[in-house]
Amino acid sequence: MAIVTFGGAYAVLAYVAQQAVSTYGWLAPGEMLDGLGMAETTPGPLIMVVQFVGFMGAYRNPGMLDPMLAGLAGAAITTWVTFVPCFLWIFLGGPYIEKLRGNKSLSAALSAITAAIVGVILNLALWFGLHVVFEKVIQQSLGPLRLYVPVWSSVEFAAIILSASAMIAMLRFKLGMIPTLAASTVFGTVAFYFGF
Repeated sequence: MAIVTFGGAYAVLAYVAQQAVSTYGWLAPGEMLDGLGMAETTPGPLIMVVQFVGFMGAYRNPGMLDPMLAGLAGAAITTWVTFVPCFLWIFLGGPYIEKLRGNKSLSAALSAITAAIVGVILNLALWFGLHVVFEKVIQQSLGPLRLYVPVWSSVEFAAIILSASAMIAMLRFKLGMIPTLAASTVFGTVAFYFGF
């Protein structure tokens, strides 16, 4: 995916979530959200969520290895194959970038790719949003389309209230990101432990 995708981590994560959760069953949707949450809280790149997915996939399918050893190997291999191709693209293609900037056909193609990436990121935001707000989401096929339909009886009111409160705090009251995250963490933990 690191070789054939454009748009950064959010564009890749839509495909990773689909494959790891729906196709291979390495993770549940909530676990994918956990991985994204861990990646968002670290100072490293967001794409490190794939390391978590690699670990979980190998840990749950260790073959003849110890599950922890398989998980560590899966995480290491995932990290390697995520970053090495990107570095090669940069180091090998870097000298030619200035020559490509003047190519009008290439600029038009990259503009179209940019528009498609916005759609992919929107898809990812909707997928994660549905799995945060609803405990159960079912997948239905409509021809070649796969639609995620929430089970309305599984709505997570605490998640809705917490999300809306964080949005109001940041947009209306101009509260900074760190205090908002800290407060959300405290209220989310309380809601979880008290069964809300």
